[in-house]
Amino acid sequence: MPSPRRLDWMLASLIVSACCGCQLVPASQMNTVQAQNRALSEQSHAQLAELDNLKAHNRQIEDKLIQAEEQLALADEKRGADSKRLANYRHERDQLRDQFTGYSPGRVQIPAGVSEQLVNLARKHPSLQFDPQTGVAKLDTDVVFDSGNAELKPQAEQVLADLASVLQSTPAHDMRIMIVGHTDAQKIAGKETRQRYGDNWNLSTARAVAVAGYLHKAGVAEPRMGVAGYGGQQPIASNSTPADRRRNRRVEIFVIPPDYPIVGWTETSPSLY
Repeated sequence: MPSPRRLDWMLASLIVSACCGCQLVPASQMNTVQAQNRALSEQSHAQLAELDNLKAHNRQIEDKLIQAEEQLALADEKRGADSKRLANYRHERDQLRDQFTGYSPGRVQIPAGVSEQLVNLARKHPSLQFDPQTGVAKLDTDVVFDSGNAELKPQAEQVLADLASVLQSTPAHDMRIMIVGHTDAQKIAGKETRQRYGDNWNLSTARAVAVAGYLHKAGVAEPRMGVAGYGGQQPIASNSTPADRRRNRRVEIFVIPPDYPIVGWTETSPSLY
């Protein structure tokens, strides 16, 4: 049997153990709390990092907004300068126009009534083109003539008849008509055609004469008309493709005021004679 002193020691130990047991936390619960604390700490760090990113993004947006406002201000300033420069150019152009009205090279002043009639005629006949700035009417020779030929096609007669009607109208009564034939740069093909026309000079002139002859037949007085042939010497395209060569094959009809100087026309340049 234990001694009284031994019993006292054992009893004291039990009392101390009992008292200490009331203050201790189980290890599993402690681990759980610690894990939750770490999770909350990590979440807090992540939120702080996201907040820093948002602040940085906000600063970038503000910087871009400032740059955009600066660029817009510069664009407005440049637009104002361009508008002022354009206004100055227009003013100078108007001054030059007023100064040189009636003296511009290549520009022929024909009556408005004649110009309007020719514009409407060109709309009616696709084979006819008219430039009211120069008074030049162009006929597509592939529509007016067969290849290598200077005889008018039947379908060309209607457009020439309508043209003659315009040229005989009252507003055009005093206008001169210069008819000029052109070919492409290719030599005349075919023995019979060469024997008949010789070369492109003769062919282009023969076509101009054929147009003038029909206009005269339709009532246009001969003294009002002149003819010329340039062969293939005055191309308006390269002659390198069929489409370009077709553009070069043309008959041009110049409608000219009576006081406009024309080479070889004595009435328009009397000082030479």
